Amino acid sequence: MALQVYSTLSRKKEPFHKKPGDTVSMYVCGPTVYKPSHIGHMVGPIIFDTVKRYLTYCGFKVDWVVNITDVDDKLIVRAKELGTSVKELAEKMTADYVDCLKKLNVTGIDQFPRATDHIPGMIAMMERLIAKGNAYPAGGDVYFDISKDEDYGKLCNRDPEQLEAGSRVEVTDKKRNPGDFALWKGSKPGEPAWDSPWGKGRPGWHIECSVMAQALLGKTLDIHGGGLDLQFPHHENELAQSESDTGEMFARVWMHNGLLKMGAAKMAGSVGNVVNVSDLLKKHHPDTIRFLLLNTHYRSPIEYSDEQFSNLNRALAGFYRFFERYEEITGESFYSIKAPATIQQHSTQSGIKFTEVEDFFKTSCEFLSDDFNTAGACAGMFEILSQLNRFADVNSDFLKEGARESNDFKRFKHGASVLRELSNIIGLFWEPKKKETLGGGNDMVAGLLQLLIDLRNNLRNEAKKIAAKDDPARKAMFDQTDVIRKRLAELGVTLEDRPGGTGWRIG
Repeated sequence: MALQVYSTLSRKKEPFHKKPGDTVSMYVCGPTVYKPSHIGHMVGPIIFDTVKRYLTYCGFKVDWVVNITDVDDKLIVRAKELGTSVKELAEKMTADYVDCLKKLNVTGIDQFPRATDHIPGMIAMMERLIAKGNAYPAGGDVYFDISKDEDYGKLCNRDPEQLEAGSRVEVTDKKRNPGDFALWKGSKPGEPAWDSPWGKGRPGWHIECSVMAQALLGKTLDIHGGGLDLQFPHHENELAQSESDTGEMFARVWMHNGLLKMGAAKMAGSVGNVVNVSDLLKKHHPDTIRFLLLNTHYRSPIEYSDEQFSNLNRALAGFYRFFERYEEITGESFYSIKAPATIQQHSTQSGIKFTEVEDFFKTSCEFLSDDFNTAGACAGMFEILSQLNRFADVNSDFLKEGARESNDFKRFKHGASVLRELSNIIGLFWEPKKKETLGGGNDMVAGLLQLLIDLRNNLRNEAKKIAAKDDPARKAMFDQTDVIRKRLAELGVTLEDRPGGTGWRIG
């Protein structure tokens, strides 16, 4: 199906306005870097990283910008608390943010502009807005006059008075209208400051994004993204000042992702319920974290809880077991599969196909084409996994001599390649999961475990040689194999009998 995308501005899904081969400009609001990154900071980047992956897979060329707000009230306050400079704090927290993105496989961001590198452009935009009558200086500050923007509030579909009533408005007698917002703020002693025609000061939050987006991607963006909490005032104000400046549409598509929730409350620093990414990675594999954020449609809230993580860990364990199984059957790592990187490469593949797997892959792509429904695509991955495991169970002669030339073997490998292809689009399973070990990685403990497995397998093989199923010796041998499995399970070790041998996992 053709790509359909929901835009907050039009409040409906519409056919995407670009075609494969075109360049798509995408701007997503980044963090104010005053504290270590928490999991809520990763929601937008992971969602839009997947958006870029799918657009690229479909043949688009995507130029994606995520800004860094490195001057702001929160930074100034936090730097004072820590006894450091705003610049040093911003650099440290930016490095933490970028490191967290890397660990969660967010690889598609092309540029990370810093607000402080674009202050001359911000001053120039303010001068243009003042000249047009859309902004005014007042006592060292500069404000945008919302009364001069006839369609102010169109992104939120509310009039200015409703927006003002539902928000925290900065009160000052410098403003002409209560809803006017700051483009420039005169500096206080000890604060970061830049020279301007209105005196020393620093930019307001909203104008930073307008200028960086315009400087790097042009006057009209194809996609502007960010969290739902940014719709007002940040995005509404961005839109107003940008279109007042250029006279052109600021963004053709506005995409707002749902927020992370802990119980009934959203996760946010202001609420005090944040979980830092660095702490979360000590408890959960990066795959699990990324999967949590993609297993819901991006416009819906994301439930965060220990129970959710436990369920996802169990679900993803099935994929890791299959990857081991694939390597046992083929002698190759699942992670080394060179799957098609574009829909054109996929459609031009020759050779034996796994039809049922192809059908689920097609359905997954249809979900992604329907407003980037990653939840539907994730469900498709599980369907493909089930097909592959069922096929391997039925065709247990994969390991026999000469089997690798069979059509069944080739069909199995094709199906695994399709799974790899879909996981690449979603951004999962980008590197091998470390093998779980016993005893803190103690080689002796692992060796003793393997000895027990070998002993159990020898007992099973000897028992199978006894033809009479009611023979007491046969029964005694099988009873001992059950004892070994049960005792290991009590220790947290699960045995898995597969074609080619017995594997084990913790849990």
